Amino acid sequence: MFEYSLRRFFGTFLVIIGILAIAFFILYLLPGNPAETLAGPRADPDTIKRISREMGIDLPIHQRFSRYIVKIMKGDLGRSVINNKPVLASIIEKFPYTLKLSILAMVFSIFSGLLAGIFGALHRGSAADRICTVFSVLGISVPIFLTGILFLYIFAGKLRIFPTSAYGKEGSLMIFILPALTLGIRSGAFLARIVRSSLTEVLNHDYIRTARAKGLSKWRILTKHALLNALIPIITVVGLDLSSFLNGSVIVETIFDIPGLGRFAMDAILKRDYPVIQGIVLFSAIIFVLMNFFVDLIYAWVNPKIREEISGGRVGG
Repeated sequence: MFEYSLRRFFGTFLVIIGILAIAFFILYLLPGNPAETLAGPRADPDTIKRISREMGIDLPIHQRFSRYIVKIMKGDLGRSVINNKPVLASIIEKFPYTLKLSILAMVFSIFSGLLAGIFGALHRGSAADRICTVFSVLGISVPIFLTGILFLYIFAGKLRIFPTSAYGKEGSLMIFILPALTLGIRSGAFLARIVRSSLTEVLNHDYIRTARAKGLSKWRILTKHALLNALIPIITVVGLDLSSFLNGSVIVETIFDIPGLGRFAMDAILKRDYPVIQGIVLFSAIIFVLMNFFVDLIYAWVNPKIREEISGGRVGG
């Protein structure tokens, strides 16, 4: 298991290095000059040149990249060209909002997905199963921005159950309910289909028939045998969904005015705040890659076949 973890860690490290390089060079090729943004629309050429020199923009690209790597190694993600605030400090300030939103969305996704998937697998072909399937397809098909606008209009605008904006209510849990439902509804619908499919396949295995023949209760068969063996694809989906929530909440945070990392990224893109964009891209990529790394470890721990390969020394890179 240690060798397997070490291989996966080494691969994760290489991916992070590659993402760091891609983030730097893609932003280098984008049009526009951050020095012009910082100087303002009426700045003279001498002022723009001076700011470019201070920011290191006038250096050759290989020198800029080497300086960028050194700063990253020191934990310095640069400063915003808009407010001159350290990017890392801003990310640390914004990230808790995105983390709360992602956790709530994940809780809703797991609860609704498991419930609907288990119900559908145990009542295959029934009218209730078909209704759950229809809602799952709708949950996957309807765009997130449309779901968010509808929730905001109905539950915040008309019924006034939830606040329409997080402004002035940053410490309240109520501001995260609607965004979490919006963010988690698609994941829950997709998870429901995965659970139903995996559980249906497992319930048709011979050892499940043997358990039924022994007189075990449906609940014991479901929890001790069927669901445990259906966990492998479910773990993969849940892990990837959580990392996507942490990185893909731009639309939801913008619609519901959540001051999180997603909205911070959108503002930086609109203002061409390149250091902020680079910092968020790198931070988000590290989160995503690390989540995949931990999912791989959990997958290996849960899956008996991979455990046998690890114990037998036959795990490849």
